[in-house]
Amino acid sequence: MPREIITVQVGQCGNQIGCRFWEMALNEHAAYNAKARYDEALSSFFQNVDARRDPPVNVPVGDPIRALKARAVVVDMEEGVTNELLTGPMRDVFDSKQFITGQSGSGNNWACGSHHYGPMYRESLLEQVRRPVEEADSLQSFMLLHSLGGGTGSGLGSYLLAALADEYPDVYRFSVSVFPSDDDDVVTSPYNAMLSCAALAEHADCVLPVENQALMDIVQSIEAKSKNASPFGGRSGGVLSGSSLSGVDGGDVAGRAGHGGKPWDGMNGIAANLLLNLTAGMRFDGALNVDINEITMNLVPFPRLHFLLSSMSPVVTPADRGMTVPAPRTLDQIFSEVFSTDRQLASVDPRRNTYMACALLMRGAVNISDANRNVERLKRGLKMAHWVSDGFKVGLCDRAPVNSLYSATCLANNCAMQKPLSAICERFHKLRRKKVFLHHYTEYMDVEDIDGAAASIGSLAEEYARVDASRAPDAVPSIAPLGFR
Repeated sequence: MPREIITVQVGQCGNQIGCRFWEMALNEHAAYNAKARYDEALSSFFQNVDARRDPPVNVPVGDPIRALKARAVVVDMEEGVTNELLTGPMRDVFDSKQFITGQSGSGNNWACGSHHYGPMYRESLLEQVRRPVEEADSLQSFMLLHSLGGGTGSGLGSYLLAALADEYPDVYRFSVSVFPSDDDDVVTSPYNAMLSCAALAEHADCVLPVENQALMDIVQSIEAKSKNASPFGGRSGGVLSGSSLSGVDGGDVAGRAGHGGKPWDGMNGIAANLLLNLTAGMRFDGALNVDINEITMNLVPFPRLHFLLSSMSPVVTPADRGMTVPAPRTLDQIFSEVFSTDRQLASVDPRRNTYMACALLMRGAVNISDANRNVERLKRGLKMAHWVSDGFKVGLCDRAPVNSLYSATCLANNCAMQKPLSAICERFHKLRRKKVFLHHYTEYMDVEDIDGAAASIGSLAEEYARVDASRAPDAVPSIAPLGFR
């Protein structure tokens, strides 16, 4: 039975990541769908619609592709990026009815996005979500794409996440959340990030933090190794269009950097690649597939500690880099690289902290014996929580990423998460103590709610620190029963 994911992309950053994601998803399915039929893999992210009828009707799995439409809700309080989606190369997979837009923006203010635009657009947001929910046969999860630094993605994204928890409590809520860097140019981002984290801790089932600085470091490292290609600019091949298997030019999608600018397209491509690898097990066959709902069941031992650090090897495929395909890495190299610091999508080193659980999602021709051998080899260098008997979840999907033989994605529930959470609290308190910009937020919410959210995130960082510091209790000497001495 098809298992669907509804993607909810909110704000400029969320929509830029979404734009790259839909392009890469179509490209991947085109590579494995030579017969141009609407199969279960495609149905996870796309509907197949016969637009010749009025109103259009859904075409069942197994039929030829008519017109693919993304299972998505697109939200932004400015029209720039959303207009590019409707007029750019991905326009065929969207319908204007999927969009909720404003014109004035949220002013980089979480409180404006959450407490002003949230109630204003609540009914429209829930109606936009209701339609794809009713058209799904077996809805697996919502996938929120947003950033924490601005106003719409952070504030309205938080409001929508809470609304989804109220309206659909039994559907898993995943969030790919872009954390701001220390030198973020949005001066109010410390407030926005802290308030967003509090909402994510409360209403999400699983959060995949992605840090701007880590993504930038990865892209710049790739640039240094490839003098002949701009970051992610020279992709080869076409992608599935919304109505056929013919290739289309990737064009100039939102967020691509100009000369001397930040490599936004490359950074968005890494986040999009994470989504493809995360969901490969539910889209394609495999010897040991991991469904997305198994992530929360196996990796989240405590409800609030659901922030999973992610890493990938390779981070991007050779075609994404605009490079000639290098000699294949060995499988053992792939396993080792995914635990290295320069493959982390957050600026942390998990090997220095305690693992509560870890998932390795492999793609390609990887057999179980090789996977188990590498897991046992790597575990010797990792610090696992003393109450974890095994702690590793392995997934094997037969379909490798396009232009790669293998890939590995690691999702780690690791106590290194205390570092970015503590950094968010520290940056927030620097502004809060001096009441800088505070009046912009108290226009929409009480100061007690702001301080309460900060206390919640401080407590969350302390929870990670306590787990990191915990040690196995001393063994209690056994006492022989009376009469057996």
